[in-house]
Amino acid sequence: MPNILALIETTPAGTLATSAGSTLAAAAAVGTPVAVVVVAPGKGKDLVGDLGALGAQQVVFAECADVATALVTPAVAALDAAIDAHSPLAVVVPNSVDGREVAGRLAVRRGTTVLADVVETATGANGVVATHSIFGGMYTTESEVAGGLAILTVRQGAGGDRPAATKPTTSTITVSVDSTSTGTIESVEMLPSDSLRPDLRAAERVVAGGRGLQSEEKFVLVEELADALGAAVGASRAAVDSGFVDSSTQVGQTGVTVSPQLYIALGISGAIQHRAGMQTSGTIVAINKDADAAIFGVSDFGIVGDVFSVVPQLISAIESRR
Repeated sequence: MPNILALIETTPAGTLATSAGSTLAAAAAVGTPVAVVVVAPGKGKDLVGDLGALGAQQVVFAECADVATALVTPAVAALDAAIDAHSPLAVVVPNSVDGREVAGRLAVRRGTTVLADVVETATGANGVVATHSIFGGMYTTESEVAGGLAILTVRQGAGGDRPAATKPTTSTITVSVDSTSTGTIESVEMLPSDSLRPDLRAAERVVAGGRGLQSEEKFVLVEELADALGAAVGASRAAVDSGFVDSSTQVGQTGVTVSPQLYIALGISGAIQHRAGMQTSGTIVAINKDADAAIFGVSDFGIVGDVFSVVPQLISAIESRR
């Protein structure tokens, strides 16, 4: 299997970013995932177990003295050096603000191109084939680099099935950057989360509610099912506009785009703007009393019924199996 480099982003606290799972999954779908992590000298070794649990078969620690203050360039230097050392078929990075910047800079250095916002990867005749969901989710297209190195940015939460856990081998390289020609991070402020649920953008399971929940008080049914499944909570724009839930939970073209392994839609009609943000999910389950609701058109499983009757039974069934 060819090597596939996967850039692993970390938080300012030194833990893995939520994009790590989808990045490694995209790499594992087309080759041997080699995780590249930029760390301060002597740091990062405690991440090996977490990376192995996510399927990394090799871990390259790129030590950089300026990692905490240099913006983006340490990751570019790390991937550039790792390409020389591992001769990968492709490089996979998260489709984050920093990830897109890294991909563009690396493409210039290596004389290749970027396949952006990828939702699935596969192996083709010329190398890696990338699948994209475009025009608000109306179309699915494929692209590939015909010869040469492919650089892909992968949508958080996408990337395909999670690979099996491994015990990765490790190596260390040293990289440096010119601090006079790069942006400088002067300070970082971490905003505390008021929720113990998974991050919506990167969650493997999402339960979302729509206008069919009727009120803020009844929207708690979405939260109860989400907690039973260990899922994140999402919502349609209609639910947000009605004041049922905070706008940070909005899934859709003007909200968050998600691609979890499981997406459950409760009382959501399925307007195109909402489908654009979730229809690349692995398995979609919809519960709606309207048999003609558009959400059933993209669902793998559909239940025509009253959410206030069906969902409590579903929660009870889940809890009885614990």
